[in-house]
Amino acid sequence: MKKKVLALTLGLTMALSLAACGGNTGSSTSGAASGSGADASTSGSGSSGDLITVGFAQVGHESDWRTASTKSAEEVFSEENGYELLFNDADNDSAVQLEAIRSFIQQGVDYIIVDPIVSTGWDSILTECEDAGIPVIVIDRTIDDSDKYVSWVGSDFKTEGLACGEWLKAYAEAKGISEINALVIEGSTGASATIGRTEGFKEIADREGWTILDSQNGDFTEAGGQEVMESYCQSYAGQFNVVICQNDNEAYGAMTAMDAAGVTYGVDGDVIIVSFDSNKPAVQHVLEGNMNATFECNPMAAPFVDEVIKQLEAGETPEKEIYMEESWFAAEDIVSEITVNGEAMPVIHVTQEVLDARPY
Repeated sequence: MKKKVLALTLGLTMALSLAACGGNTGSSTSGAASGSGADASTSGSGSSGDLITVGFAQVGHESDWRTASTKSAEEVFSEENGYELLFNDADNDSAVQLEAIRSFIQQGVDYIIVDPIVSTGWDSILTECEDAGIPVIVIDRTIDDSDKYVSWVGSDFKTEGLACGEWLKAYAEAKGISEINALVIEGSTGASATIGRTEGFKEIADREGWTILDSQNGDFTEAGGQEVMESYCQSYAGQFNVVICQNDNEAYGAMTAMDAAGVTYGVDGDVIIVSFDSNKPAVQHVLEGNMNATFECNPMAAPFVDEVIKQLEAGETPEKEIYMEESWFAAEDIVSEITVNGEAMPVIHVTQEVLDARPY
């Protein structure tokens, strides 16, 4: 498949000049209802006048990143832009998500967008969509057991994990840290973001001879991150100097747990803590030195999906894979660049100007 990398204009001029994945999202756009069950959240049916009907099967509302993703879809797929959006929040329940897609098929929507909770178990439902003549566009997480979708729009999760590892290597060298003993708080089990970030970071850890003391599932939530970190603080007291959180919300929970355990972290602490997603509150923590770095996962897939739909409406064939450009953010200006997959990538030193320019 041909890989195409697109840059999303979000008003962040500085970040776009550099190369680099949540809150209740139960609210709905006009023409869409919300809820955690498929029936409750997919009211409406078929095309509404000249509007293009889009059914969006969202993962849930587990993180700030998810909030930004849903908000982006609500803004782009609005009546003002020629759409009717039918929205379903599956609340991280794969069965509910599949049920929502079948409901979209029954209602005869024009297009289906899905952010898959897990990466497998999709061929049957995508075949149903294909038989119904409804194009499916996948965003964010990937589907590994079927190619019966038009396009996938999202992030290279393994590259994010590799970038985290390469930055940590360079940062440790700059700080004179010779030994890495890391704890990892993973995302949801089976999610492609979890798989990619875990594989990428572990590849660097294995290459550098680092010790990963433990790696447990925090389910991409603040509560999950806190619970795992509380266990880590008891089991590995005094043994770790790095905490890798696979999203921002897990990092917030981990910081709460370390505060309670008397463990210092961040720029002036004993523990290096990093996250993924780079929502504005996380970048604020980086600016304040509470977190050492955060690695962006762009939630703004909806404008790219809009372009895919426009291409389909015009009888064109969109790219199968569309990768969004992302950035890496650090609290200290001591690592300005890292090399990932043979490509030099800048690391943005977070200033107030950088924070103010963040779109989400």
